[in-house]
Amino acid sequence: MGWFAAGALAMLSACSTPCDRPGGLCAPIEPNTSVAPAQPRVIAVQEPVVPEAEVETMAVDAPPGAVAAHPHAADLPTAVPAAVPAAAGSKPATRIALLLPTRSDALGPPAGALRAGFMAAYERDRSGFVVNLIETGDSAQDVLAAYTDALAQNDMVVGPLARSAVSAIAAAGVAVSKPTIALNHPEGRGTNAALPHNMLVMGLSIEDEARQVAQWAASEHPGARALVVAGANAWQRRIANAFAAQWKQLGNQSQTVELTASNGYLSESGIAQLKSRVDADQPALLFTALDADQLRQVRASLGSNVPAYGTSSVNPGTEPGTALAELDGVRLLDLPWEVQPDHPAVMVYPRWNASRRTLDLDRLYALGIDAFRVAREISLHPGASFTMDGVTGRLSVSFGDGPARFERVQPTAVYQGGTFKPSDSVN
Repeated sequence: MGWFAAGALAMLSACSTPCDRPGGLCAPIEPNTSVAPAQPRVIAVQEPVVPEAEVETMAVDAPPGAVAAHPHAADLPTAVPAAVPAAAGSKPATRIALLLPTRSDALGPPAGALRAGFMAAYERDRSGFVVNLIETGDSAQDVLAAYTDALAQNDMVVGPLARSAVSAIAAAGVAVSKPTIALNHPEGRGTNAALPHNMLVMGLSIEDEARQVAQWAASEHPGARALVVAGANAWQRRIANAFAAQWKQLGNQSQTVELTASNGYLSESGIAQLKSRVDADQPALLFTALDADQLRQVRASLGSNVPAYGTSSVNPGTEPGTALAELDGVRLLDLPWEVQPDHPAVMVYPRWNASRRTLDLDRLYALGIDAFRVAREISLHPGASFTMDGVTGRLSVSFGDGPARFERVQPTAVYQGGTFKPSDSVN
């Protein structure tokens, strides 16, 4: 996930995709300057609303795909007409508050992408639902106040997006009086940590991806020794540690090599030392906590004899003209939205056609689609557990009967000739 500007990643970071992925965010969550909380703006989704932001990719010390905000209107999602009011005697429409930091300079582009996906899913299955967009800044206090107001006016809340804001709401505990679907993970809590009874967390997590890759690699190489190759960025260390911990839990051994980089390029001396290490130790596989360009450098030196695994961070994308021969055969895990364009759940939704779209923002668009679908299912079948083929993975949800539980399993794929093939179809 290659799933923003350093500031945006810092505030979003689940220190996952994504979002918490390369595309994830990792740095101080709170803004560096103190601002008075702004009054949240509520927009009933009736007329087209054009946020004033666009996305520009930047190379910074954050997961690949960082973005900054600049004034521009062409690429922003437009709202769709509100659902027709319920007829007399029929069930009232379910009111969903979509709580997003669209007024934040740093988080505006991610919020815009997620909103576009949410509205694409709403447009397809809107009957019986009304969406109210609650616009906030990036202050946790601002979001908490807006959330409290949203509870009073709506039946359920989807959001917030920043980790700090999710943490503020989770800490409120008893204030979470209605179904709330958080779009990121709270700070300092694992994915299975106790949360308020009415809160479901479904943010993207590149660390979860690393653990799934470990299970996948172990199934293909039982009892094998793995060499973990990581960069020096915080997100790379996190996913390297997540893989190594899961690999050890599965009864396997691994060692980690960390490579330094300058302006995104790995040091030649480091790559040479890595090659010597691989030649001497002959590990059964490599887990690469790198971005796509860095993995390309490694594979250009090592060749393809040793199987290489990675998370969505090594996905180079499939835009025309971007095929990277050095990555052929790399085994990775990403959202169906990115690696399974012919998946039935993916094909029914329109692609986001923003001119400055990045892989990370595209993943947030996909997260928006699944966020609406999960909210809809919870509303239609309260208290029931369900599974769903989502555009972000195979989703398992339990909500309304004991502690909320959410699991996402993403598909495995092999990069070949600029496209992706299912891993079970490649020897």
